Amino acid sequence: MLKVAVIYGGMSTEHDVSIVSGKNVMENLDKNKYEIYPLMITKDGKWLDKREREIKDVFKLLKQMDVVFPVLHGLYGEDGTLQGMLEMAKVPYVGCKVLSSSICMDKVYTKIIFEKAGIPQAKYIYIKDENIYVDENFDEIKLENDEIVKLVEEKIGFPVFVKPSNSGSSVGVSKAKDGVELIKALSDASVYDKKVLIEEAIIGKEVECAVLGNRDIKASTVGEINSAEDFYSYDAKYINKASKVTIPANLSNEKIEEIRKLAIKAFKAVDGSGLSRVDFFVQQGTEKVYINEINTLPGFTEISMYPKLWDYSGISYTELLTDLIELSKKM
Repeated sequence: MLKVAVIYGGMSTEHDVSIVSGKNVMENLDKNKYEIYPLMITKDGKWLDKREREIKDVFKLLKQMDVVFPVLHGLYGEDGTLQGMLEMAKVPYVGCKVLSSSICMDKVYTKIIFEKAGIPQAKYIYIKDENIYVDENFDEIKLENDEIVKLVEEKIGFPVFVKPSNSGSSVGVSKAKDGVELIKALSDASVYDKKVLIEEAIIGKEVECAVLGNRDIKASTVGEINSAEDFYSYDAKYINKASKVTIPANLSNEKIEEIRKLAIKAFKAVDGSGLSRVDFFVQQGTEKVYINEINTLPGFTEISMYPKLWDYSGISYTELLTDLIELSKKM
């Protein structure tokens, strides 16, 4: 049997969600094919084995594995750092490689790639450090709070979403309806990252599409988020039971096909491999589709959209995990 190390936990703000995802993956892996080695990373970066004993030589252990299945969300797991370590260990691993992982973790740079690829997206402004506005030429301009508010009014218009550039599961994300809320949202987001994205709020449906493959990319049907809150925040995703998902989304077949094609295009644009979940908005009234972001290691909890979308498409959770491991061996 193949030795498969499942890595979960991690040092990011999504540590707890990752633990749930990791346990679900281990419960659903085909026990007739794989010998499973649980590896849990604590919030302070210690690696523990299945008996919760600290592993002293992680690199040596990883080199003994046939495949590594990372189920880490956010920084230090989804951002290319772990992927680089696995590349150095020369062990196959599930998911996107170093470049695409790092690009997709950083919302600002993902937007730059989408723009180059001609994929429709919301208007945005990029702020870094202490109120430094980075313009389209990457010139840096120091602004006061009232100047940032004026800039947003001129270039985007309220309401806006304010997001840490490097974060996941909507951690640190706020919706601002005016200048006062904007400045508070910037302060809140800067706790999680020194780079902050201010983004046009697209009013309409939030939908998601799963992609699977290396060169021959497949896209699932499209799922729709029915958030219990004003937007799909961390609480709405994992705590508020009133949030629901609809599969397939309440869209025409033509619109679903448009989103599926855009999901594959976006995945290829970032040089993705293995898997990703691609998130979109469908604007109310116009029905225009705007890409939101790509998640290179989407959730694998019981309520997570990625496995649910493939299950609807005829691929069970266990079959999906097997497919992902097989794809990792072909890279």
